[in-house]
Amino acid sequence: MIKKKNNSIKFITLGGIGEIGKNMYLVEVDTDIFIIDAGLMFPEEEMLGIDMVIPDITYLKENKDRVKAIFLTHGHEDHIGALSYVLRQIDVPVYGTKLTLALANAKLKEQDYNGKANFIEVDSNSIVDLDSVNVSFFRTNHSIPDSVGVCIHTSEGIIVYTGDFKFDQAATKLYKPEIGKMASIGEQGVLCLMSDSTEAEKPGYTTSEAIVEREMSNAFYNAPGRIIAACYASDINRMQHIFDAASENKRKVAVVGKSLERIYHIALDLGYLEVAEDLIIPIQEIKNYPDREIVVLMTGSQGEPIEALQKMAKQAHKLVNIEPGDTVLIAASPLRGSEVFLFKTVDMLFRAGANVISGKRTIHVSSHGSQEELKFMINLMQPKFFIPVHGEYRMLKAHRKLALDCGLKDEQILIPDRGDIVELKEEKLAITGKVPSGNVLIDGIGVGDVGNIVLRDRKLLSQDGILIVVVTLTKQEKKIAAGPEIISRGFVYVRESEKLMEESTNLVRDIVERNIAKDTFEWASLKQEIRDDLNRSLFEKTKRRPMILPIIMEV
Repeated sequence: MIKKKNNSIKFITLGGIGEIGKNMYLVEVDTDIFIIDAGLMFPEEEMLGIDMVIPDITYLKENKDRVKAIFLTHGHEDHIGALSYVLRQIDVPVYGTKLTLALANAKLKEQDYNGKANFIEVDSNSIVDLDSVNVSFFRTNHSIPDSVGVCIHTSEGIIVYTGDFKFDQAATKLYKPEIGKMASIGEQGVLCLMSDSTEAEKPGYTTSEAIVEREMSNAFYNAPGRIIAACYASDINRMQHIFDAASENKRKVAVVGKSLERIYHIALDLGYLEVAEDLIIPIQEIKNYPDREIVVLMTGSQGEPIEALQKMAKQAHKLVNIEPGDTVLIAASPLRGSEVFLFKTVDMLFRAGANVISGKRTIHVSSHGSQEELKFMINLMQPKFFIPVHGEYRMLKAHRKLALDCGLKDEQILIPDRGDIVELKEEKLAITGKVPSGNVLIDGIGVGDVGNIVLRDRKLLSQDGILIVVVTLTKQEKKIAAGPEIISRGFVYVRESEKLMEESTNLVRDIVERNIAKDTFEWASLKQEIRDDLNRSLFEKTKRRPMILPIIMEV
């Protein structure tokens, strides 16, 4: 498949190293840049008010003429969610399987992308013929159909990125991995393997989906009333299990949640879901059936179900709320950092009278391979070099240990940091530089306009609140015309802190009168003095440091 000798091969990760989500990997062959995946990450707890996080693509913008293609491995948001933000800056063809491109197209519309995307459909048998390389694919087993690994064929060997994968021996036709093809790729000679590390700390094999299907059907059979089944919107395999269990137990299913409905219709129209016509009913019709014949399949606004479940428990959901006797099946693992939120939600569901099935029964399993499956991938590919990706640093280290167990040597394995340029030089992998990398925060329609300073201010506001000090001065007479007025939000309850407010008002009045009595004074120094003195005084009395905003007006 190789057309010419390649003189330079580099690897750069802009996301997906040292973190879960935000997957974006660059392979540079000679002067050409190929992007594999363009994912988002949901915000961490300290990212107050942020909707999503995407990779910093400064390097791609600076080298947009060298970017030749984007390859998408599958349709989960941590692999396609940042695509619209990349395409706004770089006009380049996007290769992906039928379902992946359909979901990516829906995501572009959701993110108000108005440009025309050049989507090119491929399958696991396709070969993309580019100037410096050829690109081929192999089918993998994941929780969404049409998942593929990507092979970039160079003169020095094949660069393989696995995407997300596991090896389920009982996988149905839509999810069967091409193990023979993987072995064949390994025999051709793999230069570098970039492999999914999500479950690298978990011994053994990931539990089979066949067991989930059986447990799900048993749970449906034993539920006395309505079933509220919660899953991620993009977990099409789990969705299919819920439909199958409902059909077996003669229940009707109402689908609730915008993102879930969107993905359900796309998967159904393309033939990736098998659902009997009379199985689905509108949510408004659930009252027409006995509780024992109803399943509500739901998720939240961003495809994440736990928040929506909490609304149902509080009786605050627009369409359906928890009633005594309901059975809630949580067929989803919590996002990183939201475990406590899940436990609180389960507690609230029990208080609302529901029976909750979560964790203790196998109604959900990981969609990533455990240690034995990761070793199997390494043995199939027999790579010359190995770069663990897609995971937090401890997961990457665990994956490195697995590679050593498989016979790879220390010098064959490299764990880069985000933004590192990893170059193949003289038969060795070496870090030869760094490109800009990091988090770009999306807040509403703002892209990257919220940085560390704004986040720090939001954190301060959330901790100790804000005090706004308003004073109006007369220009000619140099006197206070109105105020000082102090407005408190999130600091103290004003009605119960009248003495503190009065003392603060007097302190500000003294500072202002002292400053305007001088022949000349600066507005900036007056504001700073108000901030400093008021801050000191309030901390002595309350041990809190609210944000203080002085507003000085002149009439």
